[in-house]
Amino acid sequence: MASASKAKKTVRIASGRKRARQDVKLNAANSALRSKFRTAIKGVLKAVQAGDKAKASDAFKTAQSVIDSIADKGIFHKNKAARHKSRLSAKIKAIAA
Repeated sequence: MASASKAKKTVRIASGRKRARQDVKLNAANSALRSKFRTAIKGVLKAVQAGDKAKASDAFKTAQSVIDSIADKGIFHKNKAARHKSRLSAKIKAIAA
């Protein structure tokens, strides 16, 4: 069982090596998009916490496009994207109250 914690073995078949190279690139792209998603949400939450409804609305518009693009690419499920948008929208509406 100790061998499972070691580094992954290299793939011998050419198609497998190519797949491994592609996975590295895809993983980097997906990680960057996930980071962009988190940053967009934090921007909205900071504006909400500050109580600035106009700034929160602007940040939400940009966050919406980021969230939708991530859902379209299949990085997050569409329901997860909808849930995030719904919760952010509710927090922005609650500022006025």
